[in-house]
Amino acid sequence: MTDKKNLGHNSKKDFLKNPVKHIDITSFDSRDIISSMKNMSFVSRETGQAAEIFNQMLKDKNCTIFLTLAGSTSAAGCMKIYSDMVKYNMVDAIVATGASIIDMDFFEALGFKHYQGSQFQNDEVLRKNYIDRIYDTYIDEDELQFCDKTICEIADKLKPKSYTSREFIFEIGKYLKNNSKKSGSLIETAYDNNVPIFCPAFTDSSAGFGLVMHQEKNPTKHITIDSIREFRELTEIKIKSKSSGIFMIGGGVPKNFIQDTVICAELLGKEVDMHKYAIQITVADSRDGACSSSTLKEASSWGKVDITKEQMVFAEATSVLPLIASDAYHNGEWKSRERKNFSKLFK
Repeated sequence: MTDKKNLGHNSKKDFLKNPVKHIDITSFDSRDIISSMKNMSFVSRETGQAAEIFNQMLKDKNCTIFLTLAGSTSAAGCMKIYSDMVKYNMVDAIVATGASIIDMDFFEALGFKHYQGSQFQNDEVLRKNYIDRIYDTYIDEDELQFCDKTICEIADKLKPKSYTSREFIFEIGKYLKNNSKKSGSLIETAYDNNVPIFCPAFTDSSAGFGLVMHQEKNPTKHITIDSIREFRELTEIKIKSKSSGIFMIGGGVPKNFIQDTVICAELLGKEVDMHKYAIQITVADSRDGACSSSTLKEASSWGKVDITKEQMVFAEATSVLPLIASDAYHNGEWKSRERKNFSKLFK
């Protein structure tokens, strides 16, 4: 019987030998599965209805589509899904946690990988090997610290002033054009297609460590992150959008940040509609009143989301997102959309 506390591993090399492989939504067609799921019940029907709403977003030529990312789905194998959604014009702007963008996407763009592991592994053994664990996924801490230092180096070369996370991530995209070890990262793909990425809690990530090191090295002349101005920028996108839809993976700050643009626009004296379409894939329980678990219907009471075309999918995202995204890719509504090019809005 396998010892779940040790699992027979002895060294870092033993742990880091099976890289996570990111799923490719273009390599399979989930339309028949999604169509069948619509006639089922429970999470299957929720998934089918969510796929239908996403296709409606893509078909609506006036709709700005916001993708929000929270949690560790990028590390778990969904990284290519998000970059493909940008590449194939299914997303116009992104709001994410710093970890999703820096610790996972930028990390792999530098040539590093996430590895399949075990949730039963003794974490003291992992720590001795300088390995970080996300449930059953491993990350080399030495490589992650290289990521921190690279963020510091990028910041060191910028003009000392305040930047929004969108502006700083744009500079990272520019850096990756000449320095990436892996093509097709979300940051670089978004940079190429003028899709802005916002990280309202940017310092809660590898970027935070890198920027602290940058400020330590440059105590009087350094960059800072202006999260208030980026809220204004994101609200400007909402104001300029005739209608909007949100596709939310998890909850957290990204979820609230994008929903709050409706209220912010109102307070600025601008008349905007609630988000017309909304999908959230989450495992959060809505009974405790936590913001991340608040349902889309609850958000409607705040004037943020129209409940006519909304769907909560209570599932672990890596299990249903590939089906929804593949269905949308193969349905092809994205082919007739015009790119919004919102990054150009701030030049």
